[in-house]
Amino acid sequence: MSGKKSPNGSRSDQEGTTEARRMPMREFSRSLPMSLLRAREAVMRQFRPSLRNHGLTEQQWRILRALTAVDTIEVTELARVAFLLGPSLSRILRDLEARDLIERRTAKADLRRGEVSITSKGLKLIEAVAPTSEAIYAEITHRFGAGKLAELQDMLGELERSLAAMEVAGEGEAAADE
Repeated sequence: MSGKKSPNGSRSDQEGTTEARRMPMREFSRSLPMSLLRAREAVMRQFRPSLRNHGLTEQQWRILRALTAVDTIEVTELARVAFLLGPSLSRILRDLEARDLIERRTAKADLRRGEVSITSKGLKLIEAVAPTSEAIYAEITHRFGAGKLAELQDMLGELERSLAAMEVAGEGEAAADE
């Protein structure tokens, strides 16, 4: 390849792009966000066919699973525990309600707030998906190891807790300006 040498020693072609950019950062494939995304994708790739067979998206499944842990939950709290943005949650709840998998109502204590609960039809769907889901978990556990899986979950929880108090870059400066 012909081209001029740049100051960092890499060759550049006539358009000015370099063969290899030297950045003062870790390699992209070794970044924590990318590692976590790749691992999440590897896990979800196992579950998606089962969810599709039951007419569910990942987000719908997260909502239904979250609802099995409570009798009733406020919509804002559901968004938090299911890691969904309000507009997405609103659309998903509408779809689940149309399928009679959830029930929405106004909170008695504050008419501006909505509450959600899973219906008996929603619970039956959970029961139908559960055996396949548990079989997938069993296979993941078999392949990865029960101890390593438990340790990974503990470490991820510890990482989440340790970062919870960490100031997000730029947010402290904005607050100081106010």
